[in-house]
Order: sequence, then structure tokens, then C-alpha cells
Amino acid sequence: QVQLVESGGGLVQAGGSLRLSCAASTRTFSVYVMGWFRQAPGKERELVASINGNGASTIYVDSVKGRFTCSRDNAKNTVYLQMNSLYAEDTAVYYCAARPIMSATYNSWGQGTQVTVSS
Repeated sequence: QVQLVESGGGLVQAGGSLRLSCAASTRTFSVYVMGWFRQAPGKERELVASINGNGASTIYVDSVKGRFTCSRDNAKNTVYLQMNSLYAEDTAVYYCAARPIMSATYNSWGQGTQVTVSS
């Protein structure tokens, strides 16, 4: 497993932007697919974005397409989630997670960071 530490959450007005970061403690960061999940009160956790090991491929949930960008810097063992044009509906605790490339299961999770968007 990998230790993951998120940062960058906070309070922002609707229409604003935030960038989340997730630092991973591993010497083999590039073998992990990284995902950003979120969980709003009373809702199930959902996968918002994921990025493959070399950063060439990303997947987004429909609700954030065109607004969020997931990227990674393997030299810094860090994955990012740039969030633009934020809506109140984006309010949630955001988690980063890691899964080995050959696995379908995310087995490492960060502690989460709160994102609150005021309308």
C-alpha cells in the first residue's frame, strides 16, 4: 500500500477554482493508477477522475468534464486535481486513491480534504 496525503481543499465561491494535490510515499509511483473520489453528505462515494501511470490517459465523471483536470508529476510523486467553474454541487470531501495498474481495486486512500463551494 501507499501512503497518500491530500492538500488544497477549502472554501470557495461558486464559479471559483481550487487545486487539490495528493502526495504519495512510494518509490514506484508510476505503476499506480491514481483516482480522485468525492463523497457529499448523504451520498455515496463517487469516482470523479482517474489517471494512468504515465499521465497520458484520464477519465472523468460526466458532471466534471470540461471543468476538472487531473494530472500527475511522477518526479514529485504527486497527483493533482484542478477544479474550475465550481458549483455548490461539487461540495464534498475529496479523496485521492491508488491502485496498482494490474488491479481493479483502489487499495490505498488518503485522509480526505473538504471542498466547500458557496452559492
